[in-house]
Amino acid sequence: MSQHELEDRAGRVREGEEIHRERLAEYLKQQFPHLEGDLRITQYSGGASNWTYRLQFANADWILRRPPAGTKAKSAHDMGREYRLQKALEPVFRYVPKMLHYTDDESIIGAEFYVMERVAGIIPRKNLPRGLELSEAQTRKLCENALDCLIELHSIDIKAHGLDQLAKGEGYTERQVLGWNKRYRLAKTWNVPKSEKIMNWLEHNMPQNERLCMTHNDFRFDNLVLDVDDPTHIIGVLDWELATIGNPLMDVGNSLAYWIQADDDAIARSTRRQPTHLKGMLSRDEVIRYYCERMNVDVADFSFYEVFGLFRLSVIAQQIYYRYHHKQTRNKAFKNFWFLVHYLHWRCRKIMRQANKNKKEKS
Repeated sequence: MSQHELEDRAGRVREGEEIHRERLAEYLKQQFPHLEGDLRITQYSGGASNWTYRLQFANADWILRRPPAGTKAKSAHDMGREYRLQKALEPVFRYVPKMLHYTDDESIIGAEFYVMERVAGIIPRKNLPRGLELSEAQTRKLCENALDCLIELHSIDIKAHGLDQLAKGEGYTERQVLGWNKRYRLAKTWNVPKSEKIMNWLEHNMPQNERLCMTHNDFRFDNLVLDVDDPTHIIGVLDWELATIGNPLMDVGNSLAYWIQADDDAIARSTRRQPTHLKGMLSRDEVIRYYCERMNVDVADFSFYEVFGLFRLSVIAQQIYYRYHHKQTRNKAFKNFWFLVHYLHWRCRKIMRQANKNKKEKS
């Protein structure tokens, strides 16, 4: 198989998510007079939140990001913020794509959007692309490189580079817990649990100390771009929608919520969207140890961060299901997200019970 065939590809634009091609092409050629030829638009199937398109002119290959249709929390789909944050990170984090243009003029495609250069490579989604096989040692190397990439992000001196002005910072942990609790209550539909016990547990088990750094908050393999010549080498990090100045351990917890192991239960395995099941991949416990050892962090109990990551993922799923439930999106992939919410809350309660038991045994 050729290297070109391994690259991540966009496909046909989904029904109801079309973009006015002529209007967009005219606008972009006004902003970038060097553009030549007709505009070809395709859409990426990955992701369940913001819509991502590939724009191809004769002499340009770009990516367009826009929020979904329907009622939305602007803080979760703020294209201007996502654009400005990546623009500020470009000089200090080598994995950020080059930002090109942002506009809040919704008359062009019906929403605000930004355009960036496409990072051509392999995106490891649920499974590696057909024709790509990694040995156990290569898979281990890819896993470690991914964690090292996150560690590199967390190690940026945000004050020295003026990045500490991008967000509020201090009090992040409390704002996150209270904020996601509020979002869940606002997005709740009749067919998902109230889960007040989980939200109360998070509020009463917040760590007293927090270190602040640049966090991605959606760091998964399907948001990484791999080099086609060496698929263990990472060349890009995508989807900065939720990035901010925050608590790095919560960032790790958020990643663990998506980390499905080969020995997980059938329901978890059915939700897998990245190849963390492959031989050579670290387990969730090994991820925690690897990260904490390299960051010189002593965390005796990671339960809070695991529960927060799972609950936060359930809120994201519920917000997406809310749009489907109220017919704001036609994407049938979201039809059963309500069940996922039940399952994620079951996992939260399981970790909470063990954490409470451990606490009693120590006291």
